[in-house]
Amino acid sequence: MNTPQTLLAERQTRLKKALALEKVDRTPVILQANSFCAAHMGVTLADFCKSFQFSHEVMLRSIKELGDVDGFNAAFSEGAMFPLIFMSKVKLPGRELGPNELWQLDESEMMIPEDYDTIIDKGWGSFKMDYLKNRLGVDVDDILKQLECVPSAVKNFNDAGYLVYSELVATSVNEYFGGGRSMVKYMTDLYRIPEKVEAATDVVLAEQLAEMRQQIRAIKPTVVFISPARGASQFYRPKFWERFVWKYVKATADMIIEEGAVCNIHADANWERDLSYFREFPKGKIVFETDGGTDIYKIKEAIGDRVCIKGDVPATMLVLGTPDEVYNYSCKLIKDMGEGFILSSGCSVPPNAKLENMKAMIAAATGK
Repeated sequence: MNTPQTLLAERQTRLKKALALEKVDRTPVILQANSFCAAHMGVTLADFCKSFQFSHEVMLRSIKELGDVDGFNAAFSEGAMFPLIFMSKVKLPGRELGPNELWQLDESEMMIPEDYDTIIDKGWGSFKMDYLKNRLGVDVDDILKQLECVPSAVKNFNDAGYLVYSELVATSVNEYFGGGRSMVKYMTDLYRIPEKVEAATDVVLAEQLAEMRQQIRAIKPTVVFISPARGASQFYRPKFWERFVWKYVKATADMIIEEGAVCNIHADANWERDLSYFREFPKGKIVFETDGGTDIYKIKEAIGDRVCIKGDVPATMLVLGTPDEVYNYSCKLIKDMGEGFILSSGCSVPPNAKLENMKAMIAAATGK
């Protein structure tokens, strides 16, 4: 019988080979699952969001019952951290929402144009802390205190034989302004004051890269997750996308690769127009994680010889489909994607996904 330590070693080897586009014993299964775990374990989302530690305990119980999953994207639920990621307010279950309503970004114009000047003159770090505490009303100290549980949460997953896929998570720096200014105002800024937006974003990038370097050296993660959540080229004119999105995504990914980790780019929405840009990265150092907005077969055709592909069983199928539909779709992906593929959901597993569908997806990879 395999021990947790043996299983963990097998799963680590399997993941590293998939990342490097090498032949694996079977396709790894890494799930972005948090709210689903609450439903799976009979816990309300309100209780699930009360602390990172409790969400971790629920997720660990859930993964143990799912079967031969290689791991989860994270070891705890990040819903309460969204203000730190998107610089906008968040509505939480049990607070602004009903006890089982999924957390939601509550985006509005909280940053003003003059904030670009403040950031350029005084830096991002001091501005960010003041902004979070005094404009968004975020209890940053409590969040930082709760994050102290993360090392032990990762260890608990590992001790049970499971991977925590991305121990370090960051957003693409343009998302701070897209969320804080609101997307509409941010887009207007790109036309009216592009030089100022770029100068402020450069300041944010320099500070974030320096901080991330220290974190990578301390944690030594295999994979670092970055999320240009609304960075898809479908939202921008090509020249704007190159200047205000890709410039920063690439700089972040380059630093992550330089520090010895693989960069997982969580590419929401449609990136098909600019897939060729990913050929600028070294082979086996990037994961293109699609939520289904970018056709996974076009990803395979354009850059499948250079990047690992992660995805992409649709949320709708996990909720509304049958186990046979999920199993057949997953099997087809595994066959067609070949080496350099990680089977996963298309973005997060929804809380109302059917358990039998989740097990069907896992079975497609494991044969169990």
